[in-house]
Amino acid sequence: MKAGNRAPLLRYRTRRALQGLAFVTPWIVGFVLLTMIPLFQTFFYSLNQVIVSATGIEQTFIRWQNYTRALFTDPTFVELLVEYVVETTVSVPIVMIFSIIIALFLNLKIRLRGIFRTVFFLPVVITSGPVIRELVSQGAATVPMVAQSPLILNLLAGLPPILRTPVNYLLTSFILILWFSGVQILIYLASLQKIDRSIYEAAAIDGASAWESFWRITLPSLSTTNVVVAIYTVITLSHFSESKIVRYIYSQTYDIKGGIGYAGAMSFLYFAALVVILLLVYFALGARRKG
Repeated sequence: MKAGNRAPLLRYRTRRALQGLAFVTPWIVGFVLLTMIPLFQTFFYSLNQVIVSATGIEQTFIRWQNYTRALFTDPTFVELLVEYVVETTVSVPIVMIFSIIIALFLNLKIRLRGIFRTVFFLPVVITSGPVIRELVSQGAATVPMVAQSPLILNLLAGLPPILRTPVNYLLTSFILILWFSGVQILIYLASLQKIDRSIYEAAAIDGASAWESFWRITLPSLSTTNVVVAIYTVITLSHFSESKIVRYIYSQTYDIKGGIGYAGAMSFLYFAALVVILLLVYFALGARRKG
């Protein structure tokens, strides 16, 4: 490229960059004002003992005492944090497997395919805190004949504690887990529709069965989608309003022995656990994708 043509090219790139910046500026301003500033304020509260009185907010700087209290002197928070990690570890693979199976069926050329897609996505639209709370209270999150059968109860009693908790959660919350699969099904379905059909035709000519095509073509093609779905599922389950640990942190916000500072410290510890899970998921699936 000649030197005389560089200036117009740079001006064009600068103009395009400014246009893109103009589009994202409202989001950046909203993120700073509505997320970053409250986040830093909450972290500052977590280092203080905050007392809300009629005269205002009284703060006493206590350094990391709220964090040490949550980790070493609050058995409820530690138990709920461990339970959250176990439940998330169990839920993510189930949601991913169920979503990819349903997406494979919905990708077939069948009648009323659009209606079936709507049916599987409908729970995402109507899901809310009161709805889920009512469903759980009525036992709709589990299959009673399975969860309460003597065989299952004897099996749970014979399992070691490290396996009893995830298996019990799977049996008592199986339907609730599948309730969160609507968006993941759509993500997998969109990815399946982008795979070139000629690859399957070439594999069929070479004698590959449908099972071999799935493992050799479909699944490797969804490697990036698996990472996206796993991360989305972890985040969705983590900010669910009916989560036990989320409700406990919220209850401590207005508790006399807790307060905003203590709730803020637990929130950041909960966020740290979420980040660790996301990193493990990313590196596990990312390494498999590269391999």
